[in-house]
Parts: sequence; structure tokens; C-alpha cells
Amino acid sequence: MKIKKGDTVKIITGTDKGKTGKVTRAIPKENKVVVADLNKRKVHRKSRRQGEKGQIIEVAMPVDVSNVVKSK
Repeated sequence: MKIKKGDTVKIITGTDKGKTGKVTRAIPKENKVVVADLNKRKVHRKSRRQGEKGQIIEVAMPVDVSNVVKSK
């Protein structure tokens, strides 16, 4: 895998096609990368303590390396 953490990449397929961002995490075993503020999904989080409310949080999900191109 030639893409590392900190590289600037451009997404070439999917809902975020054409957008660029920085790689925040690389997962070489799965051939995936997490790009900051792209490929976001809403995750429902349960309350941890009694009396606290649950939350809906937006989280950047991994993108396959084949759907990403290194840009300058």
C-alpha cells in the first residue's frame, strides 16, 4: 500500500467523488484508509451513565485504497 497517514488524497468513486482530504488513518491489513471529513456516517451511541442521553455522532468511515488517488 503506497498511501500513508498524512498524505493528501482525492476520492475517485462513490458519494464523495472528486473531493480531497488528508488521510488520518491507514489500515494496511484491510487495504483501507480513513480520510478526514469524508465518507461520513451517523453512528448511534448509547448512554454510558444513568441519566445521560444517547447521541447521534458523525464518524468518518474507511474507504478502500482502490477508490483513492494520491494528489499533491
